[in-house]
Amino acid sequence: MFTRIFGKPKQETNALTTLDKLSETLEMLEKKENLLLKKVAAEVEKAKEFTRAKNKRAAIQCLKRKKLYEQQVEQLGNFQLRIHDQMIMLEGAKATTETVDALRTGAAAMKAMQKATNIDDVDKTMDEINEQTENMKQIQEALSAPIGAAADFDEDELEAELEELEGAELEEQLLQPATTAPAAPMHVAAGRQPTRPVPSKPTPEEDELAALQAEMAL
Repeated sequence: MFTRIFGKPKQETNALTTLDKLSETLEMLEKKENLLLKKVAAEVEKAKEFTRAKNKRAAIQCLKRKKLYEQQVEQLGNFQLRIHDQMIMLEGAKATTETVDALRTGAAAMKAMQKATNIDDVDKTMDEINEQTENMKQIQEALSAPIGAAADFDEDELEAELEELEGAELEEQLLQPATTAPAAPMHVAAGRQPTRPVPSKPTPEEDELAALQAEMAL
C-alpha cells in the first residue's frame, strides 16, 4: 500500500532531481525580475526627462513600457510563488516517504527478531538451562560425598565422642593438684629481721589452672 501511495525508493532520487530543477528555475526567475525592475526604474527616469523637455508624447510612451514591465514583474512573482509552493509540497512528500521507509525498515527488523526468538524457543532454552544446572548440582554433590570406609562413619556418633573427650580433658584439668611444695620453717637469730622468701615464678600449667578457676567463679 505504501509503495502505491508514495512510490518506490527510486522515486526519492527523482524527487531530489525535481527539487534541484525547481530551485534553478526559481533562481532564474528572480534574476529576470531584478532585470525588469531595473528597466522599470529606467523608464521612469526617461519619462521625467521627457517631461522636463516638454515632450509629452515620449513621456507617455515611457510610462506605457513601464506598465508592461510591471505586468511581467507581477507575472514572474506569481511564477515564483507557484514554484515555492511546489517545492514545499515535494519536500513534505520526501519527508513523509523517508519516514514511512524508516518505519517499514524498523517493522521488518522487529519481525525478523521475533521470528528468530519466539516464545517457544525461549521456554525451551530456559528448560535446558534449568536441567543443566540441576545436573551440575547433582555432579557436585556426588563428588563431595565420602567414599570407601569414610562413608560408613556416623557423623552424630563422632560428634558425641568428641564432646566426651572435651569433657574429660576439662575435668582432668580441674582435678590436677597444685605442684608447689610447702615452704620449710626458717630459724631467725635474735635481733635480726627474717628474710622474706623470693616467690617462685608460676608455671604455665598453674597460670592456665588459675585462669580456669577464675572463669568458673564468674
